[in-house]
Formats: sequence, C-alpha cells, structure tokens
Amino acid sequence: MPLLKKDSALAFFDFLPELAQYDGKENQIARLNKRFAFLVAPFLTDIAGARVLDLGAHDGRWAYAFAGAGAAAVTAIEARADVAAQFQAFPETPFKGCISVRVQDVFVGLQASIAAKEQYDVIAIYGLLYHVMDHFRLLDLVRQLHPKLIIIDSDFIKQQGAIIRLVRERTDKNLNATPQIPGQSIAVKGIPSRAALEMMAQGLCYDVTWSDWDSLPPDQRSGVSDYYLSPDRNLRRATCTLRPQLLEQAFL
Repeated sequence: MPLLKKDSALAFFDFLPELAQYDGKENQIARLNKRFAFLVAPFLTDIAGARVLDLGAHDGRWAYAFAGAGAAAVTAIEARADVAAQFQAFPETPFKGCISVRVQDVFVGLQASIAAKEQYDVIAIYGLLYHVMDHFRLLDLVRQLHPKLIIIDSDFIKQQGAIIRLVRERTDKNLNATPQIPGQSIAVKGIPSRAALEMMAQGLCYDVTWSDWDSLPPDQRSGVSDYYLSPDRNLRRATCTLRPQLLEQAFL
C-alpha cells in the first residue's frame, strides 16, 4: 500500500479483508472508511511529519492510518495484549516500520510517557473516552505531552448540560472497557455529554471544534447512523478537535 493520496482517502481501509480479524466484516470496513474521512483526512497537514500517539489503539488500524497519512512516528497504546498482537498481520509497507505498539493501560502508558519527557504533535482518542471514568485526568495527562492537536471520537449522551452518566459494562469484550481492578468482570464507566467535554477541555485551556458530520449526504450515512440523531438511541457519536488556546501556547 502506498502512502495516502488525497483521492484515496475514502478507500484507505479497503485492504482489511486480507486480515483474518476482518474476514466477512465488509460493513465494518465500509464504516471505517467513512470514519477515516472525518478522523484522519481533514488533518493531513497536521499529521504529515508529526509524532502521533494513538490511545486505546485496538489492533493498530488507526495508527496504521496515521502512518499512511505521513506521520513521522506513531505510538499505539493498547491494554489488551491479544488485540494488540493483531497488528503484526497488517501489510508490510514503507510506513509500517514507523509504528510502535505498547501493551499498557492507557493511564499507565501516559504517565510513563510523561516521565520519559516524550512529546507528541497529535494525540488520537478514538472510541476510548466513553470507556473510562477519569475523563479530566485523561485529558490532563494528554496535555502534559504538549500536543498541538487532540482528536476525539466518542459516544456522548444527548442530555443538555455538563453531565457524565455512569453505566456498567462487561470487560470480556475487546471493544469494551478494560478491568479497572484485577479480576473485574463488570467495569463502571462514564459517558460525558458534549457540554461536559467542552467544560473539561476549556478548563485545560483548549479550544474545542466539532466536526460537521451533517455534511455527509443522507444517502451515504449507511453504517454510521450513530453519528446522527435518533429517537431510539440515548447516545450520539461525535468527533471533535482540541487545540491549545494562545495563552496555553505561551507557556509551552
């Protein structure tokens, strides 16, 4: 696979059927391509030549996408060793070698990166924010790595106001929360509202910009309906970026 070209953005993940973990999952691959158009493609200028950190990286698919988009180095942190190991099956390309995968709890990994005085230009938090409890702590640890851009893709509760809803979730599914204490089978997680995320981000001196998923024509929304309003769903998925306010930049 060559480095990403602008006209190939909507087909970046078309190679995934070659991997065993995506066999027979055409709908999931189509969804990933549509998400790529909002989670990676708009930020090609930011990503080119950047050091990128991918938190809760699953099998490394987004880390692979960042590398394909021209990142200089990508670090992927994933807590589940068996899931992280699936990255080995990704195609050998000129850019795969710039990706390193760390099997760590996200909070432990962030603390280790801070202690090592690492810095990242871009930090991705995809499908993770609604699987943790300590949202403000997560964002504060991320802030200490001095990113120029944070990209968040998450479920948010639809209620008005700065609210976090606590829910329980099984830990034996690899797309769910990881155990918070040894042997835990049911984790407690918090799902924030958009206003709650904005309040936390602004408290850390970040400006928040929400991606315009409504720009995707209605006839192209198959597979990504969770990004749109539905009376049958209490959540709505959304994507946003955090960039340091000018006051914060002055202290970096």
